[in-house]
Amino acid sequence: MTPPSVWILTDGKAGDEQPLAGIAEAMGVTPEFRRVHPRKPFAWLMPWGPIDWRESPGRPGSPLAPPYPDVCLATGRRAVAYLRHLKRLSPTTCTVLFKDPRTRRHGADLVIVQAHDKLRGPDVKVVTTAPNRLPPARLDAIRADPPADLAALPRPRLAVLVGGDSRHHRFTPDDIARLIAGLQEKVAAGASLMITASRRTPPALAVALRALAERNGRVVFWNGDGANPLAAYMALADELVVTADSTNMIGEAATTGRPIQIFHPSGGHPKIAAFIDLLGKEVRVGRFPDAPATGTYPPVNSTADIADAVLTAFRR
Repeated sequence: MTPPSVWILTDGKAGDEQPLAGIAEAMGVTPEFRRVHPRKPFAWLMPWGPIDWRESPGRPGSPLAPPYPDVCLATGRRAVAYLRHLKRLSPTTCTVLFKDPRTRRHGADLVIVQAHDKLRGPDVKVVTTAPNRLPPARLDAIRADPPADLAALPRPRLAVLVGGDSRHHRFTPDDIARLIAGLQEKVAAGASLMITASRRTPPALAVALRALAERNGRVVFWNGDGANPLAAYMALADELVVTADSTNMIGEAATTGRPIQIFHPSGGHPKIAAFIDLLGKEVRVGRFPDAPATGTYPPVNSTADIADAVLTAFRR
């Protein structure tokens, strides 16, 4: 059977595009990325309002320009309006929306939500973790032929996944000091650290992480240059430290089958707490630095299950 053509429809945030790219990869297809950029006041009205008329299908550079795909994967409140418009333009396109759209007028044939969201229904697929680009085969391949510099690090090796400020979390100076102190204790106890930060990481925290790496030969810090080493960090980690501001990062950590220590900066949100509680029923989750988790578990990865659900929706 010929694989379907697939669009990924978002407003361009990497945190939205990468999970959907993982679904496409699990489907065995190469997607086409379509990015929406609605102006104000259109953006203010989304997901309920119309699309920006300057991005209508007949306009130059429109994200909805034909030919239309067999499947469209979308996420984000701005993308909801465009997915709804696409479904009117191309009723045969299988439209899939990730995360609760917070409106019944979403235009999706299938909605995929994580278990901590309350949305349920006949066309709603419920999963524990967000999709990702870390299938078991990829991690196994890295373990079989690891990067020499990372393989040379003494064990135990800790992957440290650092996010940053968000709507619900802030890294205060005290938070930064607490995180760095906890990491220093791990190094003093003999661990190696493989650290990656994000675009949201506050400059003061990034500087502190970089300084930690410069002072210790058993600490590596990815500064954003060159190929992203995240998959290698995950594959080679004996343990993971993840900041609580990103459920995507926590879900990615669960693909390893290794214990996860979650660092909680200031703030929080009940939905994130609910996600961590639910995930803790399947994986070993602790609190960094004062309540570590130990032991392994079967890796948790919802991506292949989501891809199967999308293909089933497309074929029916």
